[in-house]
Amino acid sequence: MKKRIVIPALILLVGTQTYAQKKWTETPKDSYTIVQNKGGQTLGYSPKSGVKIIQADGLAFKDLNKNGKLDIYEDWRKPVAERAKDLATKMTVEQMAGLMLYSRHQSVPAQEAGMFTGTYNEKPFSKSGAKPSDLSDQQIAFLTNDNLRHVLMTSVQSPIIAAQWNNNIQALVEGIGMGIPSNNSSDPRNGANKDSEYNAGSGGSISQWPEELGLAATFDPAITEKFGSIAAKEYRALGITTALSPQIDLATEPRWNRFVGTFGEDPKLATDMARAYVDGFQTSPKPITVYDGWGNQSVNAMVKHWPSGGPEEGGRDGHFAYGKFAVYPGNNFETHLKTFLEGAFKLKGKTKKASAVMPYYTISYGQDKKYGENVGNGFSKYIITDLLRNKYGYDGVVCTDWLITANEGPTPDVFAGKSWGVEKLTIAERHYKVMMAGVDQFGGNNDIKPVLEAYQMGIKEHGETFMRKRFEQSAVRLLLNIFRVGLFENSYLDANETKAIVGQPEFMKAGYDTQLKSIVMIKNQNKILPIAKGKTVYIPKRVTPAGINFFGQPSPEKIEYPINLELIKKYYTVTDDPAKADFAIVFIKSPISGGYSRADREAGGNGYVPISLQLKDYTAVDARAQSIAAGDPVIDSAITNRSYLNKTSKSNSYPDLNTILETKKAMNGKPVLVSVNISNPMVFGEFEKEVDAIVGEFGVQVEALMDIVSGKTEPSGLLPLQMPLNMSTVEKQMEDVPHDMTPYVDANGNVYDFGFGLNWKGVIKDARTEKYSVKK
Repeated sequence: MKKRIVIPALILLVGTQTYAQKKWTETPKDSYTIVQNKGGQTLGYSPKSGVKIIQADGLAFKDLNKNGKLDIYEDWRKPVAERAKDLATKMTVEQMAGLMLYSRHQSVPAQEAGMFTGTYNEKPFSKSGAKPSDLSDQQIAFLTNDNLRHVLMTSVQSPIIAAQWNNNIQALVEGIGMGIPSNNSSDPRNGANKDSEYNAGSGGSISQWPEELGLAATFDPAITEKFGSIAAKEYRALGITTALSPQIDLATEPRWNRFVGTFGEDPKLATDMARAYVDGFQTSPKPITVYDGWGNQSVNAMVKHWPSGGPEEGGRDGHFAYGKFAVYPGNNFETHLKTFLEGAFKLKGKTKKASAVMPYYTISYGQDKKYGENVGNGFSKYIITDLLRNKYGYDGVVCTDWLITANEGPTPDVFAGKSWGVEKLTIAERHYKVMMAGVDQFGGNNDIKPVLEAYQMGIKEHGETFMRKRFEQSAVRLLLNIFRVGLFENSYLDANETKAIVGQPEFMKAGYDTQLKSIVMIKNQNKILPIAKGKTVYIPKRVTPAGINFFGQPSPEKIEYPINLELIKKYYTVTDDPAKADFAIVFIKSPISGGYSRADREAGGNGYVPISLQLKDYTAVDARAQSIAAGDPVIDSAITNRSYLNKTSKSNSYPDLNTILETKKAMNGKPVLVSVNISNPMVFGEFEKEVDAIVGEFGVQVEALMDIVSGKTEPSGLLPLQMPLNMSTVEKQMEDVPHDMTPYVDANGNVYDFGFGLNWKGVIKDARTEKYSVKK
């Protein structure tokens, strides 16, 4: 009698004649299905996408391109580099062109007014009947028609809505083309100030930390790495897999309005902080070998801005035509590369280097040593290919800053396209120049058409084989950043898990503790601080003059309390009568101004005015007589000198000086404390002698500041920047050189220099100040 053979659960391996036992299970969720592979990767897919599960060697895989067989790029057992190359070869030119796009800012739900509006069935959200998590008409269009797969998310109604919106995006793109997931991204969103542009995307409770300059004020890279690891968990729970951060420009120009978004001016501190930040974001708790040391909890870090936007001439910012030039009067170009080469590109973790780099808008004036071009960094073959790629060996994604291929505005102060140095080229020609410079991706462009036009230009110049290879080269880099964070396996979120992770108490406490550690006590005359709880405090209203906001739009005058008085009442009795107060707190902000005046231009001047770091009106008697750089072939062709010598400007904080002096008089000898929200170096000599104490903070909650003032916590922060003696030393410093101002010395003989800070005992001297001391 023959022996009977029983073969349990036989499944045919697609494309072969072998059989294997099933080693996976499926679990349906609300809008997607989870597949657990025994000893292997967890998969997620949407039944709405039409994707089916196929089996090989008893394991489950997603048939993303619906061809009924297991392709290399669908095989999660393969190394990600092999998978990315396989997929790139299978993609059409149109699909690769879409991969090169990076969306403009997307709020969830879409805004109904302003720069980033959207509709739902051609109606504004409030009149559409749509859910907040639904995709807008514009999002559906660029995902399907333009093959876009990199989305920049800003404001979101809540973490749960973010998770649901993510799932809707992923279900849509999983079902079309090659099933490439969406790589969603965010600007920094963990700040304590929810009113600022980049923090507007917080959406409900998320851990709150000081600004990047505040992280630097802790002088502790371990804290910054911890921030990165916590923020990465929250990002992944929100469906965000790329951080458009950190900003590692060396802030050697004190007037630059993006100073607060950096780690400051010191090369060593900024380098250590850059490395720590990227390591925190990119290092997954459980690295996956075939992901090349990355994991499904990693977040790509796009460091910015190569080769540094710090040395802006006169402090004018490159978002506008008036600030298109970065200059190097100190011949200090290579120092600005340290945060990249020794920090973000030399990580301790297994991911080894930052996955992406963003060049800044600026023209690195006079630095192209090979081709002699003065063009924006994203257009410069010398800056991208010769330096970043060839000399320094970087082969990750390079993505332009937003809107560099668009047309500039009619005047230099209009927020529009930023095609610096190539203003006369067409939009398609700019895309082609960017591509030939060695860049992979176009920030802020939802439109595939100019990318395809650029492809045709390349065919005419180099042939189709060359251009196909060039597209595949960028496609592989871009796909790697999607593969390495596990999106091809599972891009879906459980909204309940998202709610539990984002802003959990442990994360909130870590952020708050860091806020405390970032606060710098700058002056403490006769040790009036701390002031015990229960005292009575007078807080004057703050006057914010009418002006122009970041986007160049008019903003009205505001007279209001600078903080929420209800939060102060947790610590002190608040009065509006100085005579009844035991002490006063005046809340002010670092002075800053725009650097360009349309009125000056209309009156026959060149339009350029000084940027002031003092509260009083400032006349630039020590400015350069001839600017280092000039020239705009479209809107400013007659301007060959951008000097502002002997011109006068007001800072946007000029009423604060009167408020301080009036409060001093009204308090009649009782203590006056000034709290400064620091975004830039500033001149303290105008008021320091008039007040008893000064504390500096870099974007913290009021409670954190009060914990310092009341003595609950001892201050430990250190200045990550110099505070200048006066504006003369600001004008005489060189934009590209750190630590080259004469710092202010106060009435107690304390020098407001890099690394200075007080605790209850006096000037802080510890391991941090020793490690990062500047030898002069």
